[in-house]
Amino acid sequence: MNKLERLIKDFCPNGVEYKSLNNVCSIYDGTHSTPKYTENGIKFASVENIQNPFESNKFISKDDFEKYKIKPQFGDVLMTRIGSIGVCYVVENYEPLAYYVSLALLRPNLTVLNSRYLKYAIESKNGKRELRKRTLVNAVPIKINKDDIGKIKIPVPPLEVQGEIVRILDNFTELTAELTAELTAELTARKKQYEYYRNDLLSFNINIQHKKIKDICKNISSGGTPNSKNQSYYGGNIPWLRTQEVDFHEIDHTDLTISEEGLANSSAKWIPANCVIIAMYGATVGKAAWNTIPLTTNQACCNLEIDDMQASYKYVYYWISNQYQFIKSLGQGSQTNINAQIVKDLDIALPSRDIQNKIVSILDNFDSICSDLNIGLPAEIEARQKQYEYYRDKLLSFDSIQEA
Repeated sequence: MNKLERLIKDFCPNGVEYKSLNNVCSIYDGTHSTPKYTENGIKFASVENIQNPFESNKFISKDDFEKYKIKPQFGDVLMTRIGSIGVCYVVENYEPLAYYVSLALLRPNLTVLNSRYLKYAIESKNGKRELRKRTLVNAVPIKINKDDIGKIKIPVPPLEVQGEIVRILDNFTELTAELTAELTAELTARKKQYEYYRNDLLSFNINIQHKKIKDICKNISSGGTPNSKNQSYYGGNIPWLRTQEVDFHEIDHTDLTISEEGLANSSAKWIPANCVIIAMYGATVGKAAWNTIPLTTNQACCNLEIDDMQASYKYVYYWISNQYQFIKSLGQGSQTNINAQIVKDLDIALPSRDIQNKIVSILDNFDSICSDLNIGLPAEIEARQKQYEYYRDKLLSFDSIQEA
C-alpha cells in the first residue's frame, strides 16, 4: 500500500465529499474596463498570459491598480473564463498583478482546500465536464459566467490527501518538463548542426559557374485563387497549396483542394511534381518547399520547374533554403514581401551534376534525421501529456459520500 492509499484509508475510507466551489472559494473576475496601458507599472494579465501572468508585457499605472477592490495574493488561482476555459495558474509570489475580466480569481479557503489541488481538480476530466455543463457555447467567444463557476463541484478530501496528490502531480509535471526540455535541446542542436553543414557544403572556394534562377528553369509561374467564394470551387480533387504551408519540407498533400471549376475560375495552373516552391508573401516569405505530387498553388507562391539537364531540383531547393535570410531581406513592405522577378534574378552556384547529387545525398540524410526528431518530439510529448492526464484523473476520482 503506497502513501496515498494509506492516507485515503486513514482519512476518508468511506469516500469524499464533492463540494461546490462557492462553498470552498471566494470567486471574483477582473476589471471590465478597457485598461489604459502604460510603459511600466503593474503588470496586466489576460487569457493570453495564463501560462505565466507575471511575464505579461502590458502594464497599468499604480494609481489605476489601487482602484482594484480585489488584488491577487499568494495562494490565489487564476482561471480562464472566456475563449479557452478552465486553464489555471496558481499565484505563488507576492508581486502585484492586475487582471482582465477574461480571468476569474479563485481564492480558496486554505483551511480546507490546497491551491494547487484546486488547479488540478479544475483541469481534470471531472472539472472539465463541470465547466462544459455551464459554458455559454453560443456566446462569441464562448464563456462561463463568474457566478456559474461557483456551481462547479469538485472532490474535497482532507488536506493530507490533497497534499499527497499535489506532490505526485507536481513531480510528474516536473519530470515531463525536463524531458521536453531535453528533447527540444537535442532537436535544436541537430538543426544547428544541419544548418552548419548545409552552409559549408554550399560554400565553394573554387571557381564555380553561376547562373540566374530564371536561366535554369523550364517554367516559372505563380498560382491563383478561385475568384469567387462559391463553395463549389473548393473541395474537389485538385491539391491547392497556400503560402502558409510552405515551410522547408516536402509537399505530399495540401490542406485544401479545389475543383476543376475552381481551377478554371482562377489563374492557377497545374505544376508537375519536383518543382521548387517559394513563398512570396506573408509570414513564410522567403521559405521554400518541393512537391512530390502534381498540384496548384495560390498566387503568393513562385513555382520553379527546374531544367534537370542543368540542375537537380533538390540541389536548387537546398541552395534557396540556405539563402532564406538573404531572400527575405530583399522584400518590401511591413511583411517584407518579394515578387517573382526577385526570385528569377537570384544567383545560384552550379557545380557539376555529380557534385550536386553528392551534396543532395548528404543533406537528405541530415534532413531525415531532423525530420525524425521533429516527428518524434511532439509524439513523445503528447504521450507524456496523455500519461499525466490519465494519472491526474485517476488520482482525482473518488467515491462520493455526499454532494453539497
